[in-house]
Amino acid sequence: MISISKLKSREQIARMLVCSVFVIAITSLLTACSTPSTRGSGYRSSSIAPSSYTSPIASFRSVSWQDLPGWQEDDLSQAWPSWLKSCDALRKRNSEINWRQVCSQASAISGRDKQAIRQYFEGNFQAYEVRNSATGNESGLITGYYEPVMNGSQTRKSTYTVPLYGIPSVWRNSKPNPAPTRAELMSSGVLRGSELAWVQDPVAAAFMQIQGSGKIRLEDGRVLRLGYAGTNDQPFKSFAQWLLDRKEITRGEATMQGISAWAKRNPGRIEEMLNANPRFVFFKELPSNVSADLGPNGALGVPLTAERSIAIDLKAMPLGAPVFLSTTRPLSSQVLQKLVMAQDTGKAIVGGVRADYYWGSGDSAGELAGRMKQDGKMWLLLPR
Repeated sequence: MISISKLKSREQIARMLVCSVFVIAITSLLTACSTPSTRGSGYRSSSIAPSSYTSPIASFRSVSWQDLPGWQEDDLSQAWPSWLKSCDALRKRNSEINWRQVCSQASAISGRDKQAIRQYFEGNFQAYEVRNSATGNESGLITGYYEPVMNGSQTRKSTYTVPLYGIPSVWRNSKPNPAPTRAELMSSGVLRGSELAWVQDPVAAAFMQIQGSGKIRLEDGRVLRLGYAGTNDQPFKSFAQWLLDRKEITRGEATMQGISAWAKRNPGRIEEMLNANPRFVFFKELPSNVSADLGPNGALGVPLTAERSIAIDLKAMPLGAPVFLSTTRPLSSQVLQKLVMAQDTGKAIVGGVRADYYWGSGDSAGELAGRMKQDGKMWLLLPR
């Protein structure tokens, strides 16, 4: 499953994805469920880094739970289902981190018992402040992404004329190297016959490519879920930057909403703008037995949870891990402090303190994701 405000490529939600993106569930329980909370005793700050995990771009400092702003106020039961999804994937992975033990302990915890969940995390995990190794900064960029939902059809109609493509059949066994750019693909005819669905808005379709996944509401009431299938291996270039370079928009308008507004004012230049990004994303139809209520699968291979999943840089922290995030809501000073799971990644998510926050599906989530470009801090939670 993308971060829209930065408008960078997020293939892999499948988001892409989105995200799948985008953007972790990795916390667990042992003795904490049967013993009182250990918060405030034995959790002293130190400069000791986690012994079982190192990163080439991030440094870690162990801290007490009191050092996490908003930790006590967060309703951890809302993050619990996302953590259990992470555990489903982490149990099957080989890792230097002992996820299996904490995930096994998590099965004994009731998702409705808020106190037991808090004891589980505080008793079985150590929190580490994350810093960018190159600069030593503890603050970084937090953007947002979402899963687009559009009306459409599986056949071309007068209302639906913009195609979403699967990988061309002629590329199944051998992809050209280098592969054609978007502009070359659209004029070559090689995509003909690879259409999976048709939608109305070419700009919305392009944003869905950036997100890496999406849902199409069909006229008969069914929901077609499309996930990331691959790209033409061309570099991603930002629509927003292309418009800024030409002074077509201001920096304040360099959002999904601002770009959509520009397209409505300049319908004859939409293809010119879209071709400024040579990368092209292909989709695949996801199984029909996947619930329409679930988020897209992230890089961890589990459905993302709205406002409890993030995409991270895999060089910074392990996929699936629990992370405590402290930032602000889009275009606001209102704090956003939550336990989230690092369940996604993306090529645009680069840095030690860097996350793409998954807002969910649909227009309201897109409004928030499209405007999110905030400073934030992160704390990685690892099993003791």
